[in-house]
Amino acid sequence: MNRFPPSSVDIDELEKQMSTDQRNPEQAQARAAQNQIDQSLVEATRSGDRQAFGKLVERYQRRVYALAFGIVRNRDDAWDVAQEAFVKAYRNLDRYEGTAAFFTWLYRITYNLSIDVLREKSRRDQVTLEDNQNVEDALRRDGRPTDHPDDMATRKELQAVLQTAMNRLTEKHRAIIVLREVEGLSYEEMADVLGISKGTVMSRLFHARQNLQALLQPYVEKGQEVPASLKLAVQGG
Repeated sequence: MNRFPPSSVDIDELEKQMSTDQRNPEQAQARAAQNQIDQSLVEATRSGDRQAFGKLVERYQRRVYALAFGIVRNRDDAWDVAQEAFVKAYRNLDRYEGTAAFFTWLYRITYNLSIDVLREKSRRDQVTLEDNQNVEDALRRDGRPTDHPDDMATRKELQAVLQTAMNRLTEKHRAIIVLREVEGLSYEEMADVLGISKGTVMSRLFHARQNLQALLQPYVEKGQEVPASLKLAVQGG
């Protein structure tokens, strides 16, 4: 049975994890190539090539949608956020300084718009969470295979459990779970997206994992498997 993380944050341990949060050479090389392509497309767009920005949209539309959905938990709202994020990015491309990767700048726009949507709904006292799919379902739009296609009953039950668990997390915890466990961002990249320090990223991720683990623990104790994209969150690792 999985053991829960300690109730308080061990700052020394967090700093140790931060120092070891390094990609392997292959991952670093792939990310560098990705950033180089993005920068080329950004410069082409600035020079008046609208097709270049269309390629940026193609590269990131599903990932932007997945991030928005992970926060707002409503498919229609997530699509609206994704569309608005690209419109805002296009209109403000001259403000992109290139000091951070393009995708972290785009994710930050998406995150802020998603939070705005939730705040507006809160002001109307009408937050709609019915008929949502879980984060894994959102990612299925990206063509990623399911872990257990031969076990639909278990998959349906797991979807319901994950949906309920993610809905019960705060929007900040949902965002950081998606950024880390689904998108695989480094602590530095998450700090850029969220506009917070790496120390705050570590602390928030620690508590988000802890809370999600607590919500999923009864399911895990039954011996059921959890999708790989969220397994670390459940294990508290």
